[in-house]
Amino acid sequence: MPCPLALHRLGGNVARMDMDRIAFDHAPVGLVMLENRVIRIANRAFGEMFEDRPAACAGVSLGEFYASEEDFQIIGQRGLSAMRESGRYNDERIMRRRGGGLFWCRVRGVSLTPDTPFQRGIWSFADLSEERPVVALTQREREVAILTCRGLTSKEVARDLDLSYRTVEDYRARLLRKFGARKLAELVAKLSGMPL
Repeated sequence: MPCPLALHRLGGNVARMDMDRIAFDHAPVGLVMLENRVIRIANRAFGEMFEDRPAACAGVSLGEFYASEEDFQIIGQRGLSAMRESGRYNDERIMRRRGGGLFWCRVRGVSLTPDTPFQRGIWSFADLSEERPVVALTQREREVAILTCRGLTSKEVARDLDLSYRTVEDYRARLLRKFGARKLAELVAKLSGMPL
């Protein structure tokens, strides 16, 4: 029979695990543990944000919550590249709720397996829809908008997306019109949800 001190320590570990689970489940942002971009566990805020029960998200590819399969592939490549360097990735992107509605989301992730970054990681999701409404954008406009929000110049965006500088400038001009912005700084402010 284990000694009382060992039982007390075991009880403390169980209580600690319960507290960790409570903190995870009730965090004010969506949290998931991913394994190879498949959800293993999701918290309540994630379920509410994406209009699904957290338990129903287990075993589901995160790709089901992206605006498109192309976004899933492109952002995945970008994220994998960044995580190979630092073990972390963050961006703001348009995602899709189970009901089909699109919304801006701030996503942050950290790999728990640095040698193979997507093998296992913890990711957070914050709904930005109150600060930043979704405007109907093409796939390429979304990519240019996301990189513009990250502060990249037209030349950097062009290099990242394998486009010409002039093409990126054309996309930025379309974004200015769609968002009713007069200049790039105003567009970035609107895309970032910052007060003008």
